[in-house]
Amino acid sequence: VQLQASGGGLVQPGGSLRLSCAASGRISSINVMDWYRQAPGKRRDLVARIDSDGHTTYANSVKGRFTISRDTVKNTVYLQMNSLNFEDTAVYYCHADTSLGTDWGQETLVTVSS
Repeated sequence: VQLQASGGGLVQPGGSLRLSCAASGRISSINVMDWYRQAPGKRRDLVARIDSDGHTTYANSVKGRFTISRDTVKNTVYLQMNSLNFEDTAVYYCHADTSLGTDWGQETLVTVSS
């Protein structure tokens, strides 16, 4: 599966961004799609996940602020990020867990700065 991520950028604290991850290829093999992020000097952590039934899970740090959703027609997963703060600054990665293995999209940078 190929994953094309987009939507990162510079935003002020309290602002919003929406990340998109468009999937192509063996779409039917996808079990779970999720977003990870990695801040400078830190490990890559799971941010949000959506499975094939539409069930979602979130990291505690983003609950109530971020929403993961999907458009099955466009084969795209979104991450709506609201009330962004400095700690959300990171490189964000789209990821898919498929019946054939795992795939990562390219990074998209989110910078929260005043």
